Amino acid sequence: MDEKIISRLCLECFSKFPMSIERCGVGQGNFVFIVEYPHTKYIVRCSLECNAYENTVYWLKKLSSIEIPVPKIIEKGKFEKYEYLILSYIDGKDIGLVYAQLKEEDKKAIAKEIVNIQNKVAALELENIAPDWSWRAFINYMLERAGKRIAQNGYFEVEKVERLWKQAEQFEEYFAGVKPVAYLDDISSKNLLIHNGRISGIIDIDWMGIGDRLTYVALTNMALLNMGYDIDYVIYILEEMQVNAIEKKAFWFYTLMYCVDFMGERGVQFMDKTVEVNEQIIRKLNGIYDRLWDERNCS
Repeated sequence: MDEKIISRLCLECFSKFPMSIERCGVGQGNFVFIVEYPHTKYIVRCSLECNAYENTVYWLKKLSSIEIPVPKIIEKGKFEKYEYLILSYIDGKDIGLVYAQLKEEDKKAIAKEIVNIQNKVAALELENIAPDWSWRAFINYMLERAGKRIAQNGYFEVEKVERLWKQAEQFEEYFAGVKPVAYLDDISSKNLLIHNGRISGIIDIDWMGIGDRLTYVALTNMALLNMGYDIDYVIYILEEMQVNAIEKKAFWFYTLMYCVDFMGERGVQFMDKTVEVNEQIIRKLNGIYDRLWDERNCS
């Protein structure tokens, strides 16, 4: 998709061409652009999928109703062969981009904010939960996907996933006790916008996590480890959540689950971009996995 299409779309929606168009980073199902006019900016999302933004609109309205800082819906529809969604622009940068500049008090405050936000989300009433819903099914899906991708790409050892299958058996009772509760599941190093050391917005909400919200903390943990940062922010979240002993062990398992998920994504093509892979990345992810595995008796 090129910027000429976005320019024509903006002309149709706003009756004039934008001053600038900027393509955003890698997306797994959308083309995302920032378009700028003299006094404002918008986010333009496009997809080839039919009804691509039905869930996005649904959840944005739900979250807005409980005062979660999400973008406002400006326009939605179909243009040429694309479904599109135009959203308000929120000032701020992904937490991963500013993490190194955050002070300890900032990390503590953001951790408190995000736990409060997740508590609000958890209170949402969910509709159409399948009668056979189970958290173990999600765990199975994640491990199966990671194992399949790793086997296909050949950059890592499938044995690393096989170890986690065995570990999962030790959490059967815990997984069985997880209820279908809503949570924001994709706010690790990205999608959580920070401005002046505080949360300014949450973006890219195409779906909602249903189940154990410890997974978003584990995903954040894995993302920070992958970026070579400290995990103080994660520690503050866990303290704010007042996790118990079994939850700490589940958190360890989830972090390893996302580690093999990261491994499985290396070399995979999403849309028109391929996830980078090289010897340094392979060594780094293997090292993170090994260090986490060695912590299994200490978690």
